[in-house]
Amino acid sequence: MSVPRSEQAFLDIIDRFFPENSPAIHIGRGDDCALFSCPSSLCMTTDLFVEDVHFRRSYFSPEQIGHKALAVNISDMAAMGAKPLGFSLGLVAPRDVSTAFWESFFRGMAALARRFDLPLTGGDLSLGDKITASITLWGTPEHRVLRRGQARVGDVLFVIGPVGLARAGLLLLEKGDASGAFPACLTAHLAPTPLVEQGQLLATIPGVRGLMDVSDGLAQDLSRFLGPGLGADIILDAGVIHPEVRQYCAQVGLNPALFCFMGGEDYALLGAADEEGLIHTCKLLPDTWRLGRVTAAGLCLNGKYIQVQGFDHFAQD
Repeated sequence: MSVPRSEQAFLDIIDRFFPENSPAIHIGRGDDCALFSCPSSLCMTTDLFVEDVHFRRSYFSPEQIGHKALAVNISDMAAMGAKPLGFSLGLVAPRDVSTAFWESFFRGMAALARRFDLPLTGGDLSLGDKITASITLWGTPEHRVLRRGQARVGDVLFVIGPVGLARAGLLLLEKGDASGAFPACLTAHLAPTPLVEQGQLLATIPGVRGLMDVSDGLAQDLSRFLGPGLGADIILDAGVIHPEVRQYCAQVGLNPALFCFMGGEDYALLGAADEEGLIHTCKLLPDTWRLGRVTAAGLCLNGKYIQVQGFDHFAQD
């Protein structure tokens, strides 16, 4: 098995998949710092993607690892209604991971970067026990920034994208079930699609108050989105739940509404709008679906008050 024998060998692999051809980059990889043109306002986000925390090599392909490491950052940019412009990569690489693996890893990352015209400006490499990618992504708001904590009592909550699919995919993969009976679930977990165009469009609609991406599940992210002192009356019925999620929940004996509410790694967009804003949103983005309404306090799911918590990195087992 061939493995990269030096830092330069690793950099040569990166250069093959990330050519330095962006006119915005004046000094690219290889110097102490990159120099690039930037707008007057920048959005910036950083995410870690850690082996055996966020992914397992046993069921992720190298291409999927590279894709998802970048996708989760791009999803944060989508949630601000911003356009991504470029990124840097810090990478921890175990000594025994093959050259073929890294070629596939960067192929998957580069394919997503090309879709959004994102140059890789630099970063850092280190040896370590687990594969870890730390990506910093920056972009610019072309219209207005969509923030959390802007909803008002009576606003409508809406979602673009499915919820529950990625959680079902994770549970299937953890049990070794990649048979193909639930292809949408597996894809949602292994290779999520950032909803950048949708986020940018939402930023043009005056009645849309705010936005965030659902990464830790609605149960966790709703309170973060609403802010203190607000609650929500949520309706999750069969009409808005993906057929594969309904099938999976029936197979394992789980409540599909609660399952979707718990969610995790959906990378759907959660927003709040006044009624007129929602009507406009649904016209421009037909995949939008109504989640519920902002209330003065408490979380109510399908008519019952609930106290549940979504994914938390630091929660104790």
